[in-house]
Formats: sequence, C-alpha cells, structure tokens
Amino acid sequence: MTMFSTARFGARDRHVRGHIIPIVLASAIAAGAVALVAYLLWPTWSADGASAPERLPVSIGGTLFNVPAAAIRVKIQRHSGPQERIDLNFSFPSLAVPEGPKHLSADSADDAIQPIDRIFLSIAAHHDEQAPELRVRTIYPRYLDQTPIPNTSTSSTSTPSISTSSQDGLTVRAFRQGTPYGGEDLISAAAPSLTARCSRDAATPGMCLSERRIGGADLTFRFPRSWLARWRDVAEAMDRLALQLHGAK
Repeated sequence: MTMFSTARFGARDRHVRGHIIPIVLASAIAAGAVALVAYLLWPTWSADGASAPERLPVSIGGTLFNVPAAAIRVKIQRHSGPQERIDLNFSFPSLAVPEGPKHLSADSADDAIQPIDRIFLSIAAHHDEQAPELRVRTIYPRYLDQTPIPNTSTSSTSTPSISTSSQDGLTVRAFRQGTPYGGEDLISAAAPSLTARCSRDAATPGMCLSERRIGGADLTFRFPRSWLARWRDVAEAMDRLALQLHGAK
C-alpha cells in the first residue's frame, strides 16, 4: 500500500514539473522581451534638463511673446501657451538672463543687501482697461502740482510739493499730497521717449514704474529711481526688451 502511494505521488510530481517548466521558460522569455522594449524606448535626455528650450512662446491677451525661460521669476509660469501674466527680470545694462539666487550663509548674511542690478518686467492681459499712454494724458494731470519750478536735479529728495525740470532732458513733476499718487513724481523725456511714475527714497530706495501696451498685453517695467542718472540707457533698454520679446523674429 505504501509503495503504491509513493509511486502515485511521484508520478503526480513529474506531471506538475512537466507543466511548470514551460511556464517558467515562457515567463523568462516574456520578461526579457519587456526589458528589451523598455531599453529601446527609454528617454535619452539627461536628468539635468539640458535639452529644455531656452525660449518659450507665450500668449498673453492674445499677443505672442518669445520669452527666455530662465528670465521667468515664478516657476509655475515657466511653460508655453496662453497665460494671464508672467513676471520677468533681466540684468542691467546687459539685459542678459540673471543667474539664479545664491544661497546665503551666516557669514555672508551681512553682505546680502546689494544694489539692485536688475530691471523687472511684468506682462499681463489688459482686458480693454485704459491704455497707459491715455492715463498719462488724461488721469495724471488731474493730480499734478501746477506750479513748475526749474531745477537741475532729478534727485528724489527734491521738494515734494513742486514740479522740477532737469537740464539733462528730464522733466520731473510732483503729484499733490492727498491724491492717489501722493509722494510720487511723474518723470518724462522726449528723446528717447520715457514716461515713469517714481516713488521717493525713504526707508527703502525709490522705485520707478513705466508702462506700455503691445496688442492685448500691458508691459510694466520697474527699476530703481537712482538709475535716472542714466535715464537714456534705461529708456533704450526698455525699447530693446520690448523688441526682443515681441518684435524680433
């Protein structure tokens, strides 16, 4: 009886092994085929993203801009296609894409405050709001001081209740206190063309804001008021950026 049972189970084991071996071989062949296909289809770009595009086509307000990807300040905005707004920055006066932020240590913390060497640019859809040049002609004059006094300085420490005119080609006019633009000055020049609204130096350095419209988007440039000492370079830099981002092909 024992011999019969042993023979029966031995035959069953041989039968099971006879089915398992083909299954194992088939599985090994299938795994090899999958590995080969995965190898052939695996992406070949490097992990550092070196092949990422240097410039991105971005549509804002239906107007196309060709934007340097590395100049975009907000990471979530670094993609092509329609966007409501993008925020950029460029080194001045080269207009090159600035280097990334540096990590500060305790030893270098005292050196963290450095003069601003960048011009900032925001491009946003205007949705048919009043054009910047129209605002300069119709809105700002209502709030300007009406008694200009000649002056040879464009310093932000000039008497705040008067308008001043510079011999360097700039006209500086103060907004009246108590108006929406109190504490600021309207600065303009004819050649090259420049119009900017500038705050005065206080606890923080004064900043200037200059706007222009291209198609369905408004371009807002921001730069330190101290740059007015070389305002012609600033005006030409803004013209060059507008051309590079929209006009250049």
